[in-house]
Amino acid sequence: MLTTIRKHGITLALFAAGATGMTAIINQMTKSTIDEQSAKQQMALFDQVVPQGSYNNDLLKSCFLLNEPALGKGPHKIYVARKDDTPVAVVMEATAPDGYSGAIQLLVGADFNGTILGSRVTLHHETPGLGDKIELRHSDWISRFAGKIIHGSDDTHWAVKKDGGDFDQFTGATITPRAVVNAVKRAGLFAQTLPQQINELSPCEE
Repeated sequence: MLTTIRKHGITLALFAAGATGMTAIINQMTKSTIDEQSAKQQMALFDQVVPQGSYNNDLLKSCFLLNEPALGKGPHKIYVARKDDTPVAVVMEATAPDGYSGAIQLLVGADFNGTILGSRVTLHHETPGLGDKIELRHSDWISRFAGKIIHGSDDTHWAVKKDGGDFDQFTGATITPRAVVNAVKRAGLFAQTLPQQINELSPCEE
């Protein structure tokens, strides 16, 4: 009886070891494919906020991590776009902390002269049918930042129309677009300060 139990135990142990080894092999085989797809998706999003032909470096390899209040609380990644080694623009992760239903995560592309090249919402919890119009799949509102210039922190054009600015608010939802406009403006103003500090930034960990 003990011999039989021992044999079964050894068989189960061998089976478990084999299954673990097989899982590890499969994970190793699929990891590169998953990473490649993730990189492609990220680059596709970058292309929506910075024109692809305006730079010729690998944005994913030009990543920096910083704690900058203008981009929101906590660490945010930025990606410096270069043309023949000369910095020409930046893609920034930014947070609008004051959305109607919480923080709104953004990706903002800007040059260093005050021009917003593009912006996209990457995560939010705004009300469906109202605040969710900040998403490109529901409205083209977010695309209207492209090409807009920020003329300093006191530029009154950078506000929703209800506050005297140029940007539309949504019917029944002003808090959400106001939060996004302000966050994009803060990010654009921060981008103007980057050329003086690029060499001091901390690279993202691999």
